[in-house]
Amino acid sequence: MRRDTRDADELAACLRDWNQVYEQLAPGRFEGRFVECRLPDIQVFRERTNQPLYEAGLVRPGWHVVGVPVHVGGDGHCGGLPIRADGIVSMRGGNELDCRAPADFDIVAASIPQHVLHDHAHLVEHCDFDRVVPPTTVIEADPVHTHALRTLLLSVLDVAAHAPEQLRQSAARRSLQQRLLASVVRALAHPSDVEREPPPSASARHTLVARAQAYMRAHVDEPLSIEDLCRALQVSRRTLQYSFQEVLQVNPVRYLRTLRLNGVRRTLRSTQPQASVHDIAARWGFWHMSRFADDYRRMFGELPSQTTRPSNDTR
Repeated sequence: MRRDTRDADELAACLRDWNQVYEQLAPGRFEGRFVECRLPDIQVFRERTNQPLYEAGLVRPGWHVVGVPVHVGGDGHCGGLPIRADGIVSMRGGNELDCRAPADFDIVAASIPQHVLHDHAHLVEHCDFDRVVPPTTVIEADPVHTHALRTLLLSVLDVAAHAPEQLRQSAARRSLQQRLLASVVRALAHPSDVEREPPPSASARHTLVARAQAYMRAHVDEPLSIEDLCRALQVSRRTLQYSFQEVLQVNPVRYLRTLRLNGVRRTLRSTQPQASVHDIAARWGFWHMSRFADDYRRMFGELPSQTTRPSNDTR
């Protein structure tokens, strides 16, 4: 969804199910743009305005909103704290919306059900979300994590706008949503407050990697994710990554990506009815096609469009 408007109230109404009012604070013609993409549980949106606004109301109950500025043209605040280019706006459901957006303000955001965010933090990151995430409305996060979250959110909207067919497969949407959850928790959590699990012993590391590989082999025809492994093996992402790095000298994300790339190649070379490369890649959880094509070429020395089925010539 994309909407361009010259009325602040119309822009406020673009966020459905929200209780909010926008008031223009300076004279001049208002220009606003709203862009939105909806995943299974997460709403991703971008809002751009040219005039300073006062935004009042309530944050949608039961949801957590995370916003990363793309451009800040002047002074603004949220909940009494200044909005800066390197900060992250973080608002819990039911909290009062009390923001002054500066002129020439551009922000990309995600609205996530609190139970989904808390469940991911508990089962995958092994942390208590409410304890490790500061309660303030603006968080000074690690610039690396802030940049990564901003880039990911913008990529989601770019793919949804220019190649929406890439998000039609449930595996691609699920993979993207899990990546978003991981990026949000990583950006919001204060590093010193995250539970530090003691590193597993050498034997425990080898056992864990062996269990992970066995699980992967048993589900070789499925687009597995790190979240799937963490839930199935009941370990945190940190422990899984540490063990893979020590035992195989490769992180589990790259290992899983390799398995999924091989899955795409097997499907492309199968005798099943022909399907587009995009559909097959999305079926295996790849949602950004240009990155997928680069990864595939690096892995197999050819583009996916150049992969052919095995010859049936039996001579």
